[in-house]
Amino acid sequence: MGELQVISLDNVSFQLKEKHNFEWLTNMGEVFRVFDDQDSGNICFGIENDEIKKFVKYAGAKTKEYTGQPKEAITALKNSISIYEDLQHKHLINLLEHFEVEKGCGLVFEWFEGECLHSHWSFPPPHKYTHPDSPFYRFKQLPIEQRLKSFKVILEFHLNVEKNNYVAVDFYDGSILYDFKSNVTKICDIDLYKKKPFINTMGRLWGSSRFMSPEEFELGAKIDERTNVYNLGAIAFGLLGGEIDHSISKWHAGQELYQIAIKAVQKDKKGRYSSIEEFILAWESAIK
Repeated sequence: MGELQVISLDNVSFQLKEKHNFEWLTNMGEVFRVFDDQDSGNICFGIENDEIKKFVKYAGAKTKEYTGQPKEAITALKNSISIYEDLQHKHLINLLEHFEVEKGCGLVFEWFEGECLHSHWSFPPPHKYTHPDSPFYRFKQLPIEQRLKSFKVILEFHLNVEKNNYVAVDFYDGSILYDFKSNVTKICDIDLYKKKPFINTMGRLWGSSRFMSPEEFELGAKIDERTNVYNLGAIAFGLLGGEIDHSISKWHAGQELYQIAIKAVQKDKKGRYSSIEEFILAWESAIK
């Protein structure tokens, strides 16, 4: 692989595999942040114009972590536009507009001051779990009531996903943003969510294996509501328990909720709740 090119825009610098024209971006406002460590082929920016901040997700540049071709990243990003439109929700980051430029395309979102709970670029594991500045570590120190409220947001959004006939694909703690000042949770990065019916044609689907059900590793398997139930049960263990350690000794939210979470992550699909809706009903009744 050739030497990386350093690109400087306003207040940020980053590296790409080859030079790329970002004049369109500097015309939109002042660039104050760059997120260039994703392996998705996208590069993201925080821009500010007249004190209004926006988040721009762009495909078309040869990013350093991406192994595919820019045109594949462009196609994937264009395909995500309809997903953000179909699943628009108060708990999802808000897509404002999208555009095409000569060598790529971009999505513009309202800026949200939250921090990503899986900020692997700043706090790669084990620091994610142990460093006092890590967003995930700080989240786990919050009172259980705050964390339950945050998980409720995630459940509500995925009820909306289910009602719109989609399944969540590649949802993990890197898709969760938390604002520690206002205690607001938002969902981001739903680019790979799929319309039902959806069959696993890859073998290992996209995603973090910490939160993936057995069928997400199985060629030809149906990915459906029960898959989403597993995914959210695994997220519950991430936010309220011992993540991949599903033992009750690591669980912080009481016996009743533990029984519900453990049912959600049964390896056998038939043993889980039949839908997010059913999972939520059980969860809410246990909280009451």
